[in-house]
Amino acid sequence: MSIKLSRCTYSYQRWREPVLRDLDYTVPTGLTILLGPNGAGKTTLLSLASGAVEPKTGSVTLGSDKSTNKQYLRSVAWMPQNIVPLTGLTVREYVAYAGWLKGMKRSAAWAKSLSALQRVELASEEGRKITRLSGGQLRRAGLACALVHNAQVLLLDEPTAGMDPRQRRVFRDILGNLSTEVCVLMSTHDVTDLAEEADHVTVMSHGRILLNGSTQDFLNHKALDAPDGRAAESAYTQILTQAEGQVAPPC
Repeated sequence: MSIKLSRCTYSYQRWREPVLRDLDYTVPTGLTILLGPNGAGKTTLLSLASGAVEPKTGSVTLGSDKSTNKQYLRSVAWMPQNIVPLTGLTVREYVAYAGWLKGMKRSAAWAKSLSALQRVELASEEGRKITRLSGGQLRRAGLACALVHNAQVLLLDEPTAGMDPRQRRVFRDILGNLSTEVCVLMSTHDVTDLAEEADHVTVMSHGRILLNGSTQDFLNHKALDAPDGRAAESAYTQILTQAEGQVAPPC
């Protein structure tokens, strides 16, 4: 089951140009990388898909549930760019609290919190204060918060920002494993986040979907002379520059 945005228009102020206009988009199954430069509309798309905001026009649905329904909100988890640790809570208490906020009973949230931490390889830190985690560990705790209530769809807004290469690799491996169980949409503006385990790639710019297809469909856009190690960068550059009606610079 996938989230579907139908003819969605959204503006942050009534007098400003909409960030998204008449956007149609269905979140693919598996792991999808949402690429786009800063200001492309990625965060706005995720905000609409999470139910955090409502479109001015159009609809957001998951099966028969609308984004304003309680069942929709329980089925969808959104991990924002900034994970805010709560002083005084342990890692497990922090994850359990997130489950309680999603409508779980306190006992059920506590019981599920450990398995959520195990899924993100953080169970060994369950008794540690959440404020003592490293940046990469805190991101994984945020992912556990998204998993604790058995969400069907995970929406991740630039979750690898600020991570070192090793932390990024661990995080992407975790996402690759999770994508067999839940639908994952992860936004980024960094093509290094495009790993071989991604099933799909969506490219946005100026509030429009430029490409939505398999990872191979995306890589097929690379320049003929692109080095093997820079195929994703080349494909991304080609797609953006072609959309702007320009000749792509050599990679």
